[in-house]
Amino acid sequence: MIRNKQPAQKSHLALAVLTMLVSTATAAQESHSLLGTDCAATPLWHCPDSACESSVVTQPGNTVEPRTRRTFFLDCPSDYTPGAKVSIVLSLHGAGSYANWQRNYFPVMDVKDKHKLVIITPGSPTRFWQSEDDEYLQNTVDLVVGAVGKENVENFILAGHSQGGMTSNRIICTPYFRDKVDVRISLSGGRIGPVTRPEGGFGFGRLPVYRTGEAASDSPTPRFPRSAASGPPGGDCDYSFIFANGEYESIPGETSPLAEKYQCDARVQSKDVLDPRLGYVWDSTRQDPGSDGWGRYPRSGRAEVYQYPNCRDGRVVADVVKLMKGHTEGYEPNVTDKIMELATSAAGGKIADGSWTPPKLAPARSPFSR
Repeated sequence: MIRNKQPAQKSHLALAVLTMLVSTATAAQESHSLLGTDCAATPLWHCPDSACESSVVTQPGNTVEPRTRRTFFLDCPSDYTPGAKVSIVLSLHGAGSYANWQRNYFPVMDVKDKHKLVIITPGSPTRFWQSEDDEYLQNTVDLVVGAVGKENVENFILAGHSQGGMTSNRIICTPYFRDKVDVRISLSGGRIGPVTRPEGGFGFGRLPVYRTGEAASDSPTPRFPRSAASGPPGGDCDYSFIFANGEYESIPGETSPLAEKYQCDARVQSKDVLDPRLGYVWDSTRQDPGSDGWGRYPRSGRAEVYQYPNCRDGRVVADVVKLMKGHTEGYEPNVTDKIMELATSAAGGKIADGSWTPPKLAPARSPFSR
């Protein structure tokens, strides 16, 4: 009888070990997730190195903001665990564009592990940011910061391309964002300070990004005219500022009102950034014929980097110029990495040190989860 019990005991032991291993694996998998996103998985709907299909770049997002029920993309470091220190990036697309076009145009998700980034890429249903979208943007920030923990946010970075960059300029000093944003990245969305525009370059009578169905215009009137500025350049709040665009759009001037504000030293040129690899996306609908200012097909390149050193309070003020590029060629990997290196080196901690506490919201979930 005793001999007959041994196999059963071994079986129970093996089952217990198996259960423990499964539980451990499950816990490990869950520890690398954030708001239902598996941080360790390959980013969903990441464009291939070439020929990214329209069905990919038009995706609206894989995470639901529970109050507005609108979606957004969430990317996080592959080794993310609760309590980890991270920088949060809110990245806004341009007019006529989509969340996933922006996500692959400025592919911060490729350097999320290196710079410990949690990236929010939202989308407007009208494909043009308006004040009606502000609640949705605020809710997504509340949701993600609440999940990460405000004390764990080292930098909050607000980025935007084209009209998304103009929107970041509009909202950055509003009551909600002024005490949260540490760094603003403007991707062809308007430099704070002088620029020189090349003859025939981008900016007049051009079309929004990606398939608008509108006819081209020869009108000298900008399609998105700016309202008259009021107050100091860049607004009446404090943040670091990184401007980037193609040289066929504009060339930044040597001076910067923000560099003067933060008592930075005179602008110096850093080592150029070389990119043998291409960007992922472009505006395929504006290539017959194409234009240098609007942008052509992705290609390798070189970017010039200018920085105003030794700014007060640890601010970073910099300009990045992608040579022989226009408005819509996707950012190459090395220049994306350089921009995020500059952004994460800036003074941060507004969210962690501030009195603001994100409201308690119902947890977001992936619309693809069961």
